[in-house]
Amino acid sequence: MDIPLAVVAPELRQYAALDQRLLAAARSINILPTVAWPASLEYRLVEAYGAGRFVLPEVVYERPVLATVRAELARIEQEAGSGHPLGDYLRRTAESWQVAAEMLEAVGTAGVTAPSIALYGRPGDLIPGSERSNLDAARYFVELSDELGADLLADDRDCKRSAETLRAELVQTLDDFFGAGQIRVEVDPELTAKAAAGATRIRLRGGASFSEYDYHQLLAHEAFVHSLTALNGRRQPLLGSLGRTSPRVTATQEGLAVFAELMSGAIDITRLKRISLRILAIDMALNGADFVEVYRYFSGCGQSVADSFHSTQRVFRGVPLGGGAAFAKDNVYLSGLLTVHTFFRWALKQRRMDLLRHLFAGKMALQDVISLQPFFESGAILPPLWLPPWMQHVHGLAGKLAFSLFVNRIQMNRVQEDELLLGNPSPDPGAFP
Repeated sequence: MDIPLAVVAPELRQYAALDQRLLAAARSINILPTVAWPASLEYRLVEAYGAGRFVLPEVVYERPVLATVRAELARIEQEAGSGHPLGDYLRRTAESWQVAAEMLEAVGTAGVTAPSIALYGRPGDLIPGSERSNLDAARYFVELSDELGADLLADDRDCKRSAETLRAELVQTLDDFFGAGQIRVEVDPELTAKAAAGATRIRLRGGASFSEYDYHQLLAHEAFVHSLTALNGRRQPLLGSLGRTSPRVTATQEGLAVFAELMSGAIDITRLKRISLRILAIDMALNGADFVEVYRYFSGCGQSVADSFHSTQRVFRGVPLGGGAAFAKDNVYLSGLLTVHTFFRWALKQRRMDLLRHLFAGKMALQDVISLQPFFESGAILPPLWLPPWMQHVHGLAGKLAFSLFVNRIQMNRVQEDELLLGNPSPDPGAFP
């Protein structure tokens, strides 16, 4: 939504004008549609893989020409300058769109790998505040889910909904929350992901079936984060770009969405394992595994034929399938979750609940929430109109985070079984009369 410059304070209008130019340039850069595979191709290959016919898919991409767009982004980056929070925000955002444009111009080649890593990180990157990497975290959650999964697999796995049934349920819930018609829910047979969300539309893959957990995950992740932050961002009079996910904010936005699942009780152990396996698969592909090898890895970890294929396809979007290349976007889900979780704990410790609320005012990176605080305080950037249900109860959220702050100090490798029984060492049975 274009905001009239007249409503922006005169001293800030130059930045608002640059922001509108940024939005206009970025409209030509569509990352996921450019690297997506045709649904018809996926259906044929899932059938072939299910029958044991393993061939490398042949995917043809339409490579966009974005030289004019990149030139405009370079001008915006230069004109934004440095030293002013708004200029710095615009410069960082324009730069990330340039990297994305370079990535898409290389679609279908190994040249996609380096810019995708620049945007989304590498599995071996360290987690902020930790000596462990994203890869270490992924291995931990896979091992944990293998230990617990047999007991914790969702008890409603047999409760399946069709896409059409789920659509009707979501429409009712979203109309009640956002207002009638604010967000459309559609069934899309060509959608490769199970679900996808924009500001005013959520799509469900036709033919897919959904569980009770899927319903809650879609609400927590897609509706109450991705759609909600987009709608709040579209209301902003100063920075209209807060209504669109730029490449540089993807890690925060996806991490926030998975964190929302966690806070809502809408994430299960299978979901954590799925997220973690994709990171391990990206690492495999970067180290030379081809499409079939990665597919067999997912299949060997217990995923169905269709899920294994779709998971592998996500790793190889836009890149050659023979190994040594990967599309790194799925790296952000776990690293983003851990970083956002740490940010929430830090904000609680600093007694800055305002920062947490402002995180939902648009599509921002964590850095933006802090650097743009003066404009929240002045009213130039509006607070969020909508907050997720779990964020509307500040005391409950604070309680959960305060508890996690304390229990994270407990070293589980030092806990002995007898210490957990009545809080005392096990008594000698002969001591009882």
